[in-house]
Amino acid sequence: MNYKTQKEAAKKGILTKEMEIVAGKESLEPQKIIDLIASGQVALPANKNHTALSPEGIGGGLRTKINVNLGISKDCKDYEKEFQKVQLALHYGCDAIMDLSNYGKTNTFRRELIRMSPAMIGTVPMYDAIGYLEKELADITAEDFLKVIEAHAKEGVDFMTIHAGITRHSVEVFKSTKRLTNIVSRGGSLLFAWMEMTGNENPFYEHYEKVLEILREYDVTISLGDALRPGSTHDSSDSSQISELIELGRLTKEAWKKDVQVIVEGPGHMAINEIAANMVLQKRLCHNAPFYVLGPLVTDIAPGYDHITSAIGGAIAATNGADFLCYVTPAEHLRLPELEDVKEGIIASRIAAHAADIAKGLPGARAVDDKMSDARRRLDWEEMFSLAIDGEKARRYYESVRTADDHSCSMCGKMCAMNTTNLILEGKNIELNTN
Repeated sequence: MNYKTQKEAAKKGILTKEMEIVAGKESLEPQKIIDLIASGQVALPANKNHTALSPEGIGGGLRTKINVNLGISKDCKDYEKEFQKVQLALHYGCDAIMDLSNYGKTNTFRRELIRMSPAMIGTVPMYDAIGYLEKELADITAEDFLKVIEAHAKEGVDFMTIHAGITRHSVEVFKSTKRLTNIVSRGGSLLFAWMEMTGNENPFYEHYEKVLEILREYDVTISLGDALRPGSTHDSSDSSQISELIELGRLTKEAWKKDVQVIVEGPGHMAINEIAANMVLQKRLCHNAPFYVLGPLVTDIAPGYDHITSAIGGAIAATNGADFLCYVTPAEHLRLPELEDVKEGIIASRIAAHAADIAKGLPGARAVDDKMSDARRRLDWEEMFSLAIDGEKARRYYESVRTADDHSCSMCGKMCAMNTTNLILEGKNIELNTN
């Protein structure tokens, strides 16, 4: 094998087995996938040590992918429950799982996750540093942070969120902005605190070349984290967000020079009327690198329903250029999600992603919708359930109130529009008052 990373292989015109699988999944010619990866418009996160991986591509011209966040915290450290969430996420078709565990020795959970998951695995090494190193934040050195990145890479992590764009300069911009919600990125806030307490530059920025060397060795895709993403609609599109985005564009090119694949992370909260312009701006500033967004949440007043505020924003974002949606659950801002929260978040994100793929005119995106519409016309309930994103729920709702006429549901009964039209077109009469 005369290449280290998927990007290096693509630049040399080599079709890897992972590229071939992605081309098949996306119904694209293999050469098209090679060209997209070589240009950086598509990333194919595939750590050489993640042997259970079913490869996926993320980027322009491909199906919109979704990520599920999982992991333990100090207050909720039930590994068995987290693995139940993993199984649920895989069952409902997630493309990636991020282990955001932030308490104790998290590598036991992460190693098992990598061993059994066909979905891409991502992490945020900054979260793990304190537990892994058993040091207080202010006592951690730049070399310590690099050790954590290397440990995650060796274990088989496919992509890592690294907040390399928050610098001493961007911190000054942030302070002058006087935000309503300050810094809401967990990793970003920890780096900000470390920089302020030590007086040092961001270690991931200062030692970016070394970070890239580690990632290149294992073919880990860098997901350039947006430490200064807006945490409220009030703060969206402000100077803090945009100044960091400009820096992320520069860091993207530096990574590509080292043949490290790149994903760029985007805003968390944003009013609907700003989303499309932000997607275009990101693609311009970050040279069409794949864009990964958390939502964005389009209003701040719906705790308990933020899977909906996120799906609205995600559909608009993906229609206008975002390539990768991070799910948001009803528990966002409130607690670690339970199993039902995870399911609701996945379904909402899949709806948003699929709706965007239809709007973008991706080949074949509308095909399943056409099949569903045809099944509805024919009142073929079994086929409808098989085509639904959540067929189990659809069946449960339908069967909860049965009607005298099995052709219809309890909403319309004998007045079912489909049945009425079908009968008339068949030359039959309809009778509404008969038992």
